[in-house]
Amino acid sequence: MSWIETLRHVEPLEDLRFDRGLVDALEQQARERPLGPMRFFTPTFRAYASDDLAGCGKVSYPAFSITGAACALNCDHCRAKILGPMIPATSPAELDRKVRDLMLLKDLRGFLLSGGSNRRNEVPYDRYYPVIEKLKRDFPQLRIGVHSALLDQQRAKRMEAAGIDVAMMDVIGAQATIHEVYHLDRPVADFEATLAALTATSMEVVPHVVIGLHYGRLLGEDAALEIISRYPVDALILVVVVPIYASPQRPFATVPVEDVARVLVAARRRIAGVPVQLGCVRPAGEHKLMTDAYAVMAGLDGIAYPAAGIVALARAIGRPIEQEHACCAVALEGLGSGRACAA
Repeated sequence: MSWIETLRHVEPLEDLRFDRGLVDALEQQARERPLGPMRFFTPTFRAYASDDLAGCGKVSYPAFSITGAACALNCDHCRAKILGPMIPATSPAELDRKVRDLMLLKDLRGFLLSGGSNRRNEVPYDRYYPVIEKLKRDFPQLRIGVHSALLDQQRAKRMEAAGIDVAMMDVIGAQATIHEVYHLDRPVADFEATLAALTATSMEVVPHVVIGLHYGRLLGEDAALEIISRYPVDALILVVVVPIYASPQRPFATVPVEDVARVLVAARRRIAGVPVQLGCVRPAGEHKLMTDAYAVMAGLDGIAYPAAGIVALARAIGRPIEQEHACCAVALEGLGSGRACAA
């Protein structure tokens, strides 16, 4: 059965209009280079369950914000709304207490540390590092990820010395997007310099690319992939801008699924030998169904919170599946082949 026919036999996907030419091309590509296992991530940032995957009742991998819901940049695509569901930890003592409580009560495996940026797209983590050091000393099994924002070599080394396992950052490839969407007066070169500083440490480095970040249209995604391809990153996470966070004064269009698919395919081709995964954020409904289906067929290694029918599709085209109750940027064990070979 061809892949286009397979799509019609997966109930949630059966009535959706996929690009037959693209689906056929991806199927032919998979015949030449067979696709590997697919990992589905269901981190405990939010509740999740489907007919194919069970959610996790434990808070095994929460996200903390050191600024609560506050962010000085207030970028047009997010307006700090992404921080809202995170657990506030606005002092080092509060972070220490909450992590230790969760270790006792919820079998904590790790956590994500994030927060709102200042006007230079920097997050003030310095006063938290002594707490991180103590937590890693007392609980060496904890996997700790951080949204680094922009930083220099000295700050990257301090982050490494504190015991951070994984550093994540957005890579933006268009100067217009930095100015207009982020309200930030810094060049594209600063994003590349941050990536260079992080990859010069022993931390795992997982850049993110936000597809459609420029008000819902493609601008700079190819340039961002080119930047990332020059550095020994450990994985790449792709997310899709969500129009619901924007203000009516500066609205975002929904990125056409065909544009998203084009970036997924390009990312898998350009960032070879490294896990490429679809992260938590993307439009809901039919858009998510089609985006996730294209991700499976394009050979991405993982998807966070997969849509209905996507696990069935992966199985139907011969991809073994695994489930992980953790952030896709942090649960990298078994994906790729080690930092020495740029994975």
